[in-house]
Amino acid sequence: MSDATLHALGQDPDDFAASIADQIESFIVAVTEVAKGEDPDSAVPFLLLEVSQLLLAGGRLGAYQDVLPEERYEPDLGPEPDVDDLRERFAIMLEPVDVYSEVFDPYEPRKAPVAHRISDDLADVVADLRHGLIHHQSGRITEALWWWQFSYFTNWGPTASATLRALQSLIAHVRLDQPLAALDGLDTDEDMAEDDLAEQAGQVMAEELGGLGRT
Repeated sequence: MSDATLHALGQDPDDFAASIADQIESFIVAVTEVAKGEDPDSAVPFLLLEVSQLLLAGGRLGAYQDVLPEERYEPDLGPEPDVDDLRERFAIMLEPVDVYSEVFDPYEPRKAPVAHRISDDLADVVADLRHGLIHHQSGRITEALWWWQFSYFTNWGPTASATLRALQSLIAHVRLDQPLAALDGLDTDEDMAEDDLAEQAGQVMAEELGGLGRT
């Protein structure tokens, strides 16, 4: 482990929180700009870059010492910022490729794939990050760090990781000239049995691996 990494792990909490806040604010600003749809052809590559950089902040939070909140109960932050507009903009922009399948816990045996939407994921991640930013901007540094670290492990980290894999897969299909196979109607709004969902996701994965010359 490098000296720089060791220093980062033991960094002053205020300085560490300020650095994480800068990365998070940069992500939110960039994603909001992409959602405006002014350059839709570059949306997926830009999102891949931004989500990758966000997960660097997540990795730093995961490697940092355990953060414990100073108070037993979280202070009331008032109404949560609305992310529905962001969600809807991405749903329209990404409509042909919005839905994907994902297994969220590779250590959970026999876990069936689950249908998700990139638009939902991005909106949910932004909502989590903004929640922590409100704490940070209010001077509750420990609370902000605790929330970002806790929600990295429980929500926005797994969600962003899954989104990153979906975005990377999309770009790989384009760059490798491998047309995407349809998910046969797979959608987050459908009430499907786990066996049906696993079968559909498995068919898509088999076709993808077959295109790469693998079995």
